[in-house]
Amino acid sequence: MILGPDGQPLEPEDRNPPDRSDDEWGRAGGGIGSRRPHGLTLRAMVPNAITSAALCAGLTGIRFAIDERWDMAVYAVILAGLLDGIDGRVARAMKAQSRFGAELDSLADSLSFGVAPALILFLWSLNDLPRLGWFASLAFAVCCALRLARFNAAIDTEDQPHKSAGFLTGVPAPVGAGLAFLPLYLWEASGLELFRDPALVGAWVAGIAFLLISNVATLSWSSVRPRRSVRLGMIAVVGLTLAALLTEPWWTLVAICAVYLTLMPLGIVRYARIRRLRASQLA
Repeated sequence: MILGPDGQPLEPEDRNPPDRSDDEWGRAGGGIGSRRPHGLTLRAMVPNAITSAALCAGLTGIRFAIDERWDMAVYAVILAGLLDGIDGRVARAMKAQSRFGAELDSLADSLSFGVAPALILFLWSLNDLPRLGWFASLAFAVCCALRLARFNAAIDTEDQPHKSAGFLTGVPAPVGAGLAFLPLYLWEASGLELFRDPALVGAWVAGIAFLLISNVATLSWSSVRPRRSVRLGMIAVVGLTLAALLTEPWWTLVAICAVYLTLMPLGIVRYARIRRLRASQLA
């Protein structure tokens, strides 16, 4: 029988913690009679807390939509997108990546960028066509979930042609949510009820849903490498875009969507060139 420092017999799991070897435990200052620390460290909690905040922001957008505060509903989803963009980087910077964090991030993305935009758009416009509008909303939410499931299933897959070339497969979930709101941006910016037409909005949402699960190669941050001669200009453009978002948010969001949609054919062409180059090297 092995006794601990308090004179009480140690349980088997306390004698040899299952998730650390004896050498690791000794280097950490433990040993026989030392108990394994319980709970998550603060370092591991920070990126997960950011992900939870993104989830709360996205779901709060639904509440604003119920109150018909459409601008705040969109802002809430955009805030969720900004938080989603930094949680992974914070995790890598703090060396706090975990399988739990990856699963939480996917679940949060499904709700914030799939369910929330679908319900917001349904309450804003698509409920005027209850059946077809609801099917369009369902298509968007389901395709977002399918995209994230495909991403999770491919995490451990070595053969990922798009990723190895620095591209993404299909439109990312946060970008898809932003693109789905384009009719709402135009309605807020112009005040024209044309952009609130449920048939137009439903067709647009269905098209974005298809892009979410498509195999189209889209540009990622790693594939965008501006030449040295234009880098200062791009930094200035980013600063001006931020200023425009503060002064004319709706037209600026329309312009951002237009630029992204314009760059999609560029991504397809660039990836096709890389694929031909790979094929010639293998021949």
